[in-house]
Amino acid sequence: MNTANGPQISRFPVPKLEDMPDDIRERILAVEEKSGFIPNVFLMLAHRPDEFRAFFEYHDALMEKPGNLTKAEREMIVVATSSINQCQYCVIAHGAILRVRAKNPLIADQIATNYRKAEITERQRVMIDFAMRVSRQAELVGEDDFNLLKNHGFEEEDIWDIAAISAFFGMSNRLANVTNMVPNPEFYSIGR
Repeated sequence: MNTANGPQISRFPVPKLEDMPDDIRERILAVEEKSGFIPNVFLMLAHRPDEFRAFFEYHDALMEKPGNLTKAEREMIVVATSSINQCQYCVIAHGAILRVRAKNPLIADQIATNYRKAEITERQRVMIDFAMRVSRQAELVGEDDFNLLKNHGFEEEDIWDIAAISAFFGMSNRLANVTNMVPNPEFYSIGR
């Protein structure tokens, strides 16, 4: 479906702003005011209002909360796991957010390509190793994984956060791929 802003952004219908429920339209307009554009994920998910609300409520609970993981580290998890899930939208969109939050124009590309060679700390590498294990082999997670994370300063709640972010974005990556969601062009230059 073509939108007022350009080409098709999803294989599913994208409602017009004026046809969206008030709370969803208000959230989208607030995001547009803050960022200068509307990320396509908001428009795509508006197709299913109840899921839109649930998605962003859980997203915000994971990504915006205070804790021992920085907001940049949370984005590192998203970029790395989205890369192995081959989710173009999430790598590009969250790569932009990571560049801004880390104040580093190179970090997102490094993590998306090969986080083991990225300019990150050993603690961050262990964090991403665990996120990748959750993404690909959650059934094999065990005490050795927890002990390694704890040896690098992570607490039980941090480990939950890493796992939950990995799992949530695994769902998001799959939905973005199935819907053929297109990244906004604006994301490519943010934070560079």
